[in-house]
Amino acid sequence: MKPDIHPEYHEINVIMTDGSAFKTRSCWGKEGDTLRLDIDPKSHPAWTGQQRVVDTGGQIAKFNKKFAGIGVKK
Repeated sequence: MKPDIHPEYHEINVIMTDGSAFKTRSCWGKEGDTLRLDIDPKSHPAWTGQQRVVDTGGQIAKFNKKFAGIGVKK
């Protein structure tokens, strides 16, 4: 392998939507960082079969703000 071209691979903590946690190795973040999941296999409709609306961080509001001026002539 070529030196200095591969990302750092380290251990992180993952917290699921139900509060359960586990450790895994990843290139995400820094050593010991915590990744909190908004959607995981325990809550995603593809696995549960239940429909649920999830709008974390106001993504619809963010979209409307970003594209509010398009098509409006002054």
